[in-house]
Amino acid sequence: MEHTERPVRTESIGERISGSLPEPRVGVAAVAFGAMALLGYAVFSGHGVRQGVLYLIGVLFGVALYHARFGFTSAFRQLVAVGQGAGLRVHMLMLAAASAIFAPILAAGSGLFGAQVEGNVAPLGLSVVLGAFLFGVGMQLGGACASGTLYSVGGGQSAILLTLLGFVGGSVLGAWHWGFWTQEMPGLPPVSLAEVFGGYGGALVVQLAIIGLIAAATIVVSRRRRPPGLAPRPSARGLARVVRGSWPLWAGALVLAALNGATLLVGGRPWGITSAFALWGSKMAAALGVDVGSWTYWSGERAASLEAPVLADVTSVMDFGIVLGAMAAAALGGTFVLHRRIPPKTIAAALIGGVLMGYGARIAYGCNIGAYFSGVASFSLHGWLWAAMALFGTYLGIRLRPLFGLSVPKPGDSSC
Repeated sequence: MEHTERPVRTESIGERISGSLPEPRVGVAAVAFGAMALLGYAVFSGHGVRQGVLYLIGVLFGVALYHARFGFTSAFRQLVAVGQGAGLRVHMLMLAAASAIFAPILAAGSGLFGAQVEGNVAPLGLSVVLGAFLFGVGMQLGGACASGTLYSVGGGQSAILLTLLGFVGGSVLGAWHWGFWTQEMPGLPPVSLAEVFGGYGGALVVQLAIIGLIAAATIVVSRRRRPPGLAPRPSARGLARVVRGSWPLWAGALVLAALNGATLLVGGRPWGITSAFALWGSKMAAALGVDVGSWTYWSGERAASLEAPVLADVTSVMDFGIVLGAMAAAALGGTFVLHRRIPPKTIAAALIGGVLMGYGARIAYGCNIGAYFSGVASFSLHGWLWAAMALFGTYLGIRLRPLFGLSVPKPGDSSC
């Protein structure tokens, strides 16, 4: 996210870094690794090896997101605003790889540590349509998606803390209204491509065909609209590139797909992010005297989460790992910088965008990770519906950005 007067850059880390690489921030790196070790000890000793392994996978997610500068928000914006489809083609590579990894795991039905494996397959309905649309609007105002919010917080993006605050608040509102959207609004049952096409083998063939068609469509759009190229990204040379500078986008896509497969294999469910925001916010609301336990969202299997420690929650532990992994990576890369001045319009956009994303993610059965990435990789039709509606939301979001002093890519720009 960028203010027109440029007093502060609040876009995702990858969109604000240019030029040569600065020196590592040794002090920040020491804090990051120290916090990482302490939290790791608490998770392993208090909640077992499985939970500890998932925490470490979260740390690796944070490192990969930072080094790949992996953008969901920017990819959607670039495609809608100027027809630059390179970012979305990287998404398609990630989805194709994740689908190929998920298919045999889901077919087997079991993973490590005795985990029963289950994909993110969710119902189709008005809640997904509206929720994904709101998320698309929100991520263009908030300056980051769910994963981008966490790794940007870890990288020192002060304004993104406001997006996270709004995210938590919106998630609580979505949990409060959960019963209305899931029980009173019209909808269809979950649809798995594996059930439609006779198993995960057939579903994988169909899914790869869909992914290929989408990638081809972005090439056609780019040739017609002749968009600016992607901005150059700094990088170290040789082996130093692993810990400093940018990874190739294709490498980031493959690493994220592999880590999501590892999450499914170890945890029994694919990667998710925003359910933890609803948990954190609901726990805070309960501490203030709100009877969140009476909400439909916190009935059934989720009820125990309100009483259990936060570190017992898989998604929370992985979210903490993402922040600390990104913090360590940003410190070693020399890009960890806290901002002290945040323009009022940026504050408003961050909070509004966060609330829209939090609310949208809850009622749409997930965010850009839980619904889009993990949903599509799980062969759930709701993942594709989510992606389409988020693109529509992006269309509105990029038209609202100038009201908050935020830039939008233009055909005449030198780069996106």
